[in-house]
Amino acid sequence: MSQLSSITLHLQSGQDLSEKDCSAAALALTLPEVSPADKKAFLDALHQKGESVEEVTAFARIFRKLAKDPQLSDIAPEAIDIVGTGGSGSKGYNISSVTAFIVAAAGCKVLKHGNRAITSQSGSADFLSAWGIRMDTDPALLRKAIEELDFCFFFAPAFHPAFKEIMPVRKEMAAEGKRSVFNILGPLINPAKPAYQLLGVFSPDWVRPLARTLHNLGLKRGLTVCSSLPGGGRMDEFTTAGENLVSGFGSLEDIQETWTAAGLGFPPAGMEQIRGGTATENKAILEDILAGNGRAGLVDTLALNAAAAFLILEKVDSLAEGEALAREIILGGALRTWLDKAQAFYKATLPEA
Repeated sequence: MSQLSSITLHLQSGQDLSEKDCSAAALALTLPEVSPADKKAFLDALHQKGESVEEVTAFARIFRKLAKDPQLSDIAPEAIDIVGTGGSGSKGYNISSVTAFIVAAAGCKVLKHGNRAITSQSGSADFLSAWGIRMDTDPALLRKAIEELDFCFFFAPAFHPAFKEIMPVRKEMAAEGKRSVFNILGPLINPAKPAYQLLGVFSPDWVRPLARTLHNLGLKRGLTVCSSLPGGGRMDEFTTAGENLVSGFGSLEDIQETWTAAGLGFPPAGMEQIRGGTATENKAILEDILAGNGRAGLVDTLALNAAAAFLILEKVDSLAEGEALAREIILGGALRTWLDKAQAFYKATLPEA
């Protein structure tokens, strides 16, 4: 019996795994000589038992170590990642990506980690590509981007080669409608390890556990959130359309609250206000916002998410102050200027063939 099969038996008996067993299992999943059937059995057993905070933390630590190093450790202590787990099925807009743009346009450093669409029409990588932002991996280009734009992007498949041996099993499980720990692991394993994070979560059941996981991983300060929408839908970000279950970590760990549009001074938005489409369609929606013709509910939602990021970074002392700053950036021209600068930057710094 293989080591992974032995660990699987522990899970099938309802036992949580030790950190040592989690590390051994995580490494086994990356090995080509371990059969896909054994990998699938392990991931299925872990999900059926229910992943503990300690298990998710151990997996995240391993895959953070296995990631390619973008060589930005000097930037990480002052930088933020703004990201969602995906998987909510809400057909929402690229809120976390535009929030990242707003925060970078304010002069805050953003180290964003993401992927192409899996459960949505437009993943962060798809949306960024529509704006001409490349999926660079060269550390020199990444450093130049963060220095000139206060922003760079890590395309997850390029920075996590260990995932190559796991992807066929994940696809097979997805085809069967099965979730695994990897559905929540992506936002926890940013290869640059920024000290701050705003994490959107697909389910309220995972808001508190993922906050505890990020706390265990040593992040300085951040929030996790899931928005529960009227009619039963959910979104993995703050919205002005639903109730936002919020959990803090790091120096914000005392925050365990529910934030609503009305309670924050926003008019509640309908879901149609924050719905998105393809990357091309979402780019056009942002162009409308920049021209002053955007949907009010979407502008409010973007301002709320940016305000939360500013609060995490201690750039502002309150959400209200953060909202005012975000609106000024969105509607006052700074975001338009930043996007033009980003497009020009990526055209001028083509990587060598």
